This record gives sequence, structure tokens and C-alpha cells, in this order.
Amino acid sequence: MKGLDTLDWVVITIYFLLLLGVAWWVIKQKQKNTEDYFLAGRNIGWFIVGASIFASNIGSEHVVGLAGNGAGDKMPLLIYELHAWIVLMLGWVFLPFYARSGVFTMPEFLEKRFDSRSRWVLSVVSLIAYILTKVSVTIYAGGVVVSALLGIPFWIGAVATVVLTGVYTVLGGMRAVVYTETIQAVILVLGAGILTFLGLDAVGGWGELKETIGPEYFNMWRPNSDPDYPWLPLFITSTVVGIWYWCTDQVIVQRVLSAKNIKEGRRGSIFGALLKLMPVFLFLIPGVIALALKMQGKLHWDSPDEAFPVLMSNLMPSGLRGLVAAGLLAALMSSLASVFNSCSTLFTLDIYKKLKPEKPEEELVKTGRIATFFVVGLGLLWIPIITTLSDGLYEYLQNVQAYISPPIAAVFLLGIFYKRINANGAIATLIGGFIIGFGKLTLEIVKSGFTEGSFLYVIADINWLVFGAYFFAMCIGIAVVVSMMYPAPSQAQLQGLTFGTISREQRAENKASYNWVDIVTSIVILAIVGYIMISFSTLAL
Repeated sequence: MKGLDTLDWVVITIYFLLLLGVAWWVIKQKQKNTEDYFLAGRNIGWFIVGASIFASNIGSEHVVGLAGNGAGDKMPLLIYELHAWIVLMLGWVFLPFYARSGVFTMPEFLEKRFDSRSRWVLSVVSLIAYILTKVSVTIYAGGVVVSALLGIPFWIGAVATVVLTGVYTVLGGMRAVVYTETIQAVILVLGAGILTFLGLDAVGGWGELKETIGPEYFNMWRPNSDPDYPWLPLFITSTVVGIWYWCTDQVIVQRVLSAKNIKEGRRGSIFGALLKLMPVFLFLIPGVIALALKMQGKLHWDSPDEAFPVLMSNLMPSGLRGLVAAGLLAALMSSLASVFNSCSTLFTLDIYKKLKPEKPEEELVKTGRIATFFVVGLGLLWIPIITTLSDGLYEYLQNVQAYISPPIAAVFLLGIFYKRINANGAIATLIGGFIIGFGKLTLEIVKSGFTEGSFLYVIADINWLVFGAYFFAMCIGIAVVVSMMYPAPSQAQLQGLTFGTISREQRAENKASYNWVDIVTSIVILAIVGYIMISFSTLAL
């Protein structure tokens, strides 16, 4: 693996100077209150919203993990990168309800729809979920990438990533995050795009790539008898995780809530969905290229998660290598910055403010900054567990999310589409789902301690995709059954928060927030998703 030369370091330095310049400009803008700090004053345009959605999503698990999937025969997990259609759901289905409610956070929306208990539970579960997934995964990948690029120990690389990102995130808040993310998205796309082009050239073109790997390698749909990735549970579980992540998760939704209005937020989600189509070509294909080059004897790496950094360091010329390295660092920092800001928002507004309602706005902003450091510390402590659950970073992430997402997705979906669901049904689903999901996760971690064939071993050994699909159905059942045991919510409580309680004026306002361009663009995105699904199947191969 080639090291970085002087020109590479010049490029990286220029990138960081640009980043710090933007961050400093934002920090200088006085943040008067929590709306300024956590939602950028709700004054962000659609382009920045969409770029921020993309950049906050495309983080370490993609740069390192998705390429690792391509290099490690895990093509079925590609389906998680075809969620552009679910990003459209955020703008077309969910956003109008969130925007009309005037909320800062997703737990706050549940409080308006159900009661304060739901807010408390979702706040705690979300913070735990961030520590187990987003924070720990991003820091872990940051350590892998930074240590590979700079030749320094893993933990020094991990801590350095945290420090670099934390400075501008803690000081600048949401506005600093979304503007720096826009820069990072541009650099990441440019750098990864160049690498894909050079990689295809090195392997001998697309035809030679398929010849070396074998056409069957590109099939993402495996039979339901497959022990690892049965297609139907894969489709169901990935959809549930997608709805949770794209439509109810604080990190993503916080970006559309920062928009000037529903129109800008929806267009931002459409633009984000369009950008979401690119990871397949920017990260997964380079992983496949790295595998082909290894098979041809032109490249060497030990772990699939090393495929992208090794490919980059060996193929990119001086200067461009620095650009892609900057793109890698950009991805790490953007996703980490997003998580930092969202964690501080959740803790400050949904926990601390509820306990200390008399605290002034300045105190809340300060508390949000302090909370960030504690979350990071807990994420660092969880990193050693990651390698025990999966041999790939990306699969670990989806694995854990399959145990976290079903109860939350069920409550939000039913809460908006089915007005009969009440607070007791919601709280039973959230608490029951939390116990079941984390129980399964715990069993997986300690599975090696069980006797093979025992009851606990069998439960722990259930395929995570199969479990996720049944788990979601179970959560739907809990919500409906418990809700039917108690009185229905009042019409006044539900006004404007479900499809069945939208007023005529609200419908008219929503209709005025989009035009034919928005509709046509969304249809084109859906068509592209369908085309990719068919292209990576036996129908095309």
C-alpha cells in the first residue's frame, strides 16, 4: 500500500482549510436559541438539505463497509443502497406531518401523537441505538481509514477522527454541520467517481470485470433457502430498516426539518434520493474491482474492509490520491458530525429540557455540547464488540439495526396511517420491542457460551434477516392488539397528525408545495431503482 506524498498532503491541507473556513464563518454567526443551534434556524434551501442528507448517510460504513461487501461476496446487501424510493417517502409522506407539528425531534412528534411516555422511551432507545451503531461504527471505520492512510495505530486514528469532527460540530451546531456536509459530499462523489473509473481501466473494463469475477457474483437475489441472505426476509427487513432510518431517524429527519418550508424540505428529500442512487457505483463497484485485481494478482489486501483504502492508495496518482483521501476523511467526518449533532439534540430537548424546563436557551445549547462528549465516550467503549457480531462493518450495522428498527418503524407507520392506534399501544410496542430486540442482540453476543442445539443457542442462531421480518410483524400485532384494549384517541388530539384527520386547508397547503417537476423527478428515481434491481439479478445476468 502506497503512502501519501507531498502533493497529496497539499490537497488534504487545502481541503481542511476550506472546511475550517466554512465552519469558522458559521460559528461566527451568532446562535440565539435552540432553533438556531439544532435546526439552523429552519432556513436551509433544498440543495443544502439534499446534499446534507446524502453526506450524513454516506459515511464510514459505506466507504469502508459497502466496498467490503463488494469484495467479500455480500452482493445481496446492495438492497440497502437502493432505498432512494424510501427517501422519497420521507418527503412525500412523512415530512408534511412533521413540519405541521412544528417539532424539533422525532420523540417530540410521538409525544404530540401519543403521550409523553412515548417521547421518553424513544429518546432513550434512540441514544442507545446511536451508540451501538452510528457512533461506534463511524469511529471504528475512522480508525481503520486514518491508520491505513497515515500509517498510525488504530486507536490514535479513531480518536483523531473524533477530535477533528467534534471541534466544529460542538461549536457550530446544525448550521456548521449542513454546510460542511455539502462540501464533503462534493469531494466524496468526485474522488470516488475518479477511483471507479481508474479501477475499471486497471481491471480491463466492465466486460473483463464480469469475466474475472463471474457473472453470477453480481446477483443480489438469492433463494429463500439461502442460509445467509434469503431474498424475501432480506426485502422485508431492509424495507423496515429503511423506513426507520430514512423516515423516523433523527439524523436524517433533522435535515428536512431545517428547511425553510415543506416545499424546500420535500425537494431536498427528492434531491437526496437522487444522490442516494450513486453509492452502488461509487463504493460497491470499487470493492468488486479490488477483488478482481486481487484475483488477477495486481492487488493485495487481507480483509474485505481494507479493499477501498488499498485500491485508492495503489491506483490513484499523486494529488488525486490526496483528493480521495480527503473524500474518505470527509465521509467519516460528515457522518460523525451528523450523529454528534443529533445525539446532542435528542438528549438536550427530549431528556434534559423535560427534567429542567426552567433552564434558559443558552444553558440548553451548552448542555447539548457537553452531551456530545459522553456519547462519544460510550461509542468508543462499544467498538471491541463490533467484530464479535460480524466479519464485515456494513453487515454488522444492518444486523444491529434489524433489532432496533421494527418497533420504531411500526409505531410511526401506524401512528400516521391508522388513527385507532393509541398511546398504550405505542408504549407497549416500544418497550416490548426494545426488550425483544436487545434480548436477541445480547444472545448473539454471548452465543459461543451456549450449548449447540440448546433453546437459547437456537434463538441466538436465527438468521438476523428472518428474525427482523417476523419481529416487525410481531410489533404491528402488539400495537394493534393493545390499542384495541383501550379507548381510541380523541379527534382533537389527532388533528393534522394522521391521514384521517387532515383538514381541507392542510390538504390544499400540501398540494401547493409541489409541482410536476417534483412528481416527474420522483417517478424517474423509482424507475432507476427498479432498473438496478433487475440489472443485479439473474434476469439480466
